[in-house]
Amino acid sequence: MDLDLAQVRAFVAAAEHLHFGRAAQSLALTQQGLSKRVARLEATLGTRLFDRTPAHVRLTPAGTRFLDPARAALAAGTAATAAARQQDRPIRVDVWGHLFDPLRTVRAALDADGAPPVELGRGRDLPGVAAALLRGEIGAGLGRFHPLDEGLDRAIAHRPVRLEPVDAVLPAGHPHAAADRLRPADLADLRLLLPAATGRLDFLGAFAARFGPKVEPGGTNLGLGHLLERVRTSGDGFTLLPAELPLTPGRGIAAVPLTDPTPLYAWSLLWHRDRPDPGLPALLRAFADTARRHRWLEYRPGRDWLPEASTGSAPSEPALRHPHPATGP
Repeated sequence: MDLDLAQVRAFVAAAEHLHFGRAAQSLALTQQGLSKRVARLEATLGTRLFDRTPAHVRLTPAGTRFLDPARAALAAGTAATAAARQQDRPIRVDVWGHLFDPLRTVRAALDADGAPPVELGRGRDLPGVAAALLRGEIGAGLGRFHPLDEGLDRAIAHRPVRLEPVDAVLPAGHPHAAADRLRPADLADLRLLLPAATGRLDFLGAFAARFGPKVEPGGTNLGLGHLLERVRTSGDGFTLLPAELPLTPGRGIAAVPLTDPTPLYAWSLLWHRDRPDPGLPALLRAFADTARRHRWLEYRPGRDWLPEASTGSAPSEPALRHPHPATGP
């Protein structure tokens, strides 16, 4: 069975708008023209994709099942056209984890020789970026990876590109703030202040479970400045931030390195396993070369703490300590 991508595009637009008039407008078609394309697609597939009444438009069970593969077909068609025309288009990379400033890592990699042209975007979180990869809207993502639902896990490939030590950030007046370094266990009697609700902060949740501080979730994430103000006025609160994240001095806070063990925050690149962007191999090489120069992927189980290692999802120690240039996905 050969699918007509124009018909598939009409179906996806109608499924996303659930309104044939607005869907037709988004494709610069008449409503009648869009309806005809959807009807021909339904005839080809031998099943209805929509339930339509004067009051609503709804996907049928068949339409719901068809939607994600239809988006994938459109993305594959776009990629095939670009490859045939040898378009030197930038790879779209969405980043998340904005409180920890992922662009520091991206900028360093893109300064490397041979880095591909990149168009950067902001993702909300890992599930949102993974869904955008699945729909073919972006070519890669960068942020903290954690296990997804089974369908996304099968479709999304990932590779760690940086393991970044984190510091404890405490009120300047707390006795621990004068220490040269602290052990994570030294923080067990303090409150770990989270910038948002617990569900999207797996690293901080894993730290609390391992080392014992009481967790105090935040509400709406209002940014780094708001979080640091909460720390400053907390008395016995602290948070964790990447050691290389620049902090404005004189805010009534102190950043103290953590050792024995040193917690590591893993940044990873993500891409679609079956439909990698043509710019992905060059992007992976740029990150691998940068990681080697800056020793970003060093990890020693006796010295460092990596939450992924306790779940068996971390790469092996040699792979982390001795990254090789990526020649492809």
